[in-house]
Amino acid sequence: MSLTWAVPGPGGFVRGNPTWPGPDQASAPGRVTAAQSAYHFPLLAFYLLSQLYFLPILPPKIPDPGGGAVTHPCKSLCDCFRTIFRNEGVFGFYKGILPPILAETPKRAVKFFTFEQYKKALNLTPLSPGVALSAAGLGSGLTEAIVVNPFEVVKVSLQANRDSFKEQPSSFAQARRIIKSDGFGLRGLNKGLTSTLGRHGVFNMIYFGFYFNVKDAIPTNPDPTLEFLRKFAIGMASGTISSCVNIPFDVAKSRIQGPQPVPGEIKYRTCFQTMALVYREEGYLALYKGLVPKIMRLGPGGAVMLLVYEYVSGWLQRNW
Repeated sequence: MSLTWAVPGPGGFVRGNPTWPGPDQASAPGRVTAAQSAYHFPLLAFYLLSQLYFLPILPPKIPDPGGGAVTHPCKSLCDCFRTIFRNEGVFGFYKGILPPILAETPKRAVKFFTFEQYKKALNLTPLSPGVALSAAGLGSGLTEAIVVNPFEVVKVSLQANRDSFKEQPSSFAQARRIIKSDGFGLRGLNKGLTSTLGRHGVFNMIYFGFYFNVKDAIPTNPDPTLEFLRKFAIGMASGTISSCVNIPFDVAKSRIQGPQPVPGEIKYRTCFQTMALVYREEGYLALYKGLVPKIMRLGPGGAVMLLVYEYVSGWLQRNW
């Protein structure tokens, strides 16, 4: 079994065709020229801004009754915006900004690099291409989680801080405080690792598996704009579905890594214990708190990330 990969070619990305439009092919049907793809990059800017700035701060704020995430719980997305702005000012939306900035580049590099490596390794197994793509996504998510979890611990602890932006400790000071008090282990800088593994593993498994399998199943469009929109729609659906499936892990992660309801008493200890406790005390809908801002961030953002990955990897294959 040989698992070929979708790379740029005539009519869009097709399996097993390593070609990329050259200068003499720029006007060929189905090819995307530099001028035609110029409008793709504002979407990348939107993705980066939404990933790194105020949308990621909302899910840790929203889990409320008994969750210990905040002192004054948010009732909805709009209420969360108003509450943060009223109590903490504009800079309240940027709390914990440094850890994701520092983590974003290695995080994305690990995600796509390990996905390619796992995909190549699974190419040697008898798995079908569809299953192999999902398994490679799962492996990349688990690897990514190990890299990003310490940054998440620092970020969540800063976002849960109710002090004004000027009064809260820096990211490095917060990291030192966590290491000094709890160390590097599962109670310190790697707290909530199991939940993070579940969050990233499940997300990437569906994200990559759904996108590439569905994209190959739907015929390409010879019109460059419609072809771009086709892949963007599939990517958005992939990011949205992945977010809906993995959010219980995200809620568990926020409860474990955030402040506990009673100071000095650990209520949320492990991933599945936290999920069961939230379900028992607050109902199953509590496991989906923060879903709206998560979809707002990872729906369109996930689509842009996949498209940029495809176009850039195609360009690299053509030029390197």
